[in-house]
Amino acid sequence: MIPRKVRIIEVGPRDGLQNEKKLVPTLSKIEFIKDLHAAGLSEIELTSFVRADRIPQLNDSAEVFSAVSKIDGLDLNKCPVLVPNMRGFENAISAGVKRVALFTATSEKFNKNNINCTIDESLKKLSAVAKECSKQNISIRGYISTVFGCPYEGKKTSGDLERIIKTLLDLGVDEISLGDTIGVATPRDIEKILDNVLQYTPTKKIAMHFHDTYSRALANVYASLKYGIAAYDTSAGGMGGCPYAKGASGNLATEDLISLLTELDIEHGVNLDLIVKASAKVLDGLGSNSLSKVHQVVANG
Repeated sequence: MIPRKVRIIEVGPRDGLQNEKKLVPTLSKIEFIKDLHAAGLSEIELTSFVRADRIPQLNDSAEVFSAVSKIDGLDLNKCPVLVPNMRGFENAISAGVKRVALFTATSEKFNKNNINCTIDESLKKLSAVAKECSKQNISIRGYISTVFGCPYEGKKTSGDLERIIKTLLDLGVDEISLGDTIGVATPRDIEKILDNVLQYTPTKKIAMHFHDTYSRALANVYASLKYGIAAYDTSAGGMGGCPYAKGASGNLATEDLISLLTELDIEHGVNLDLIVKASAKVLDGLGSNSLSKVHQVVANG
């Protein structure tokens, strides 16, 4: 049954900006997050505590988090920051983070290129971080990349997906985002995966993370909605991609999802005009244009 209400998890400040070649000034990132919150978004992935030499676009994570944590009404318990390992977790905790996002992939080659370890090694690292989260009452969101295809191994479904999901749930992860990292999924692929995943995972614990490489993201959203999935990752302006996934274009644009949900009479609580203004400011600073047709229509209307 299609849900009456959908949660939008805005990943623009992290996933949206990490793949940009031009660095966004710290103050612009802070203003971006303020604007997103003012538009009605309550769940925003604020930044990532990663090594600056790996993702230089996010080398100001502590400064950004410190500033946005003072935004009136922003609930840090709903706003994750990505941490790759124990060191990143310790830095995040020092900054006052209340919710973290942990990640792995179904592809061995992707994991090796992305985080320099195997699937099993990555799960071991996540386990160590999760134990500390439990001790310190930090909630955890999980990402699984390459669920529908890998830039190194091709379009395939890994037999490891069930084991990875069950491991993450056992570690205390309260929501798992299934990622179409290179945007190759079709609605038929969505059905195949969800038919399987929802046999052993509560629907409320699954979110979807689509990239719009082949302009299929909204079709895949609709396929997911029919399974009752009510949480979707988006990026304002359609910004983003993965530094370790060649050919992966931007994320599903927040504007596009808002437009679809509105037409389907599904509650989302986000102001489309304000999202367009928020993403337009960042895109102007980058010297880029949004690939989102909804953004273009509203911005030029």
